[in-house]
Amino acid sequence: MKLRNLLPLLIVTVLVGCKAPAPTMTDDTLVTSQVNGVTLTHRYIVTVPTEFTPVSASYRALYAGSVMNTPDFGGKVLSELENGKTYTVLGSVQNDWLAIAEQDQPELIGYVPPRALVKSELYAQTLKKDRPRTRKSSKATCVNVDSNSKACQNANSGTWIIN
Repeated sequence: MKLRNLLPLLIVTVLVGCKAPAPTMTDDTLVTSQVNGVTLTHRYIVTVPTEFTPVSASYRALYAGSVMNTPDFGGKVLSELENGKTYTVLGSVQNDWLAIAEQDQPELIGYVPPRALVKSELYAQTLKKDRPRTRKSSKATCVNVDSNSKACQNANSGTWIIN
């Protein structure tokens, strides 16, 4: 009789002591973190910033720069910015880097240096300002030396050349 009661008790004890294994974290596992009172949703590979100042503004990429998993150049490259594409800057983090997300998405995809993006409303103006300016051709200063030859001044160096 005691053996009959002991066996169910043993089975219940074993089953109660079992726990489901903890889920394994992969680089693509979504996690949430709280920094300075702001909740960030990001992939497990993206490190959590130590400082975070919310921005929540629309920015455009100036060049095809790297999106890093840490706010410095020592991390892994997660993806590349598309030149001219609009991104949402979630906030500014340490080293003045920008925490970015896809346009109108809340998920942090990584970090970029501050010069990689410009506010959307300033994009056209920034591109226009960055274009190389054409130089005006300077007229050569020439003087007749005698009836057969003339001397011209080189505009770049200022030296005179006799032809």
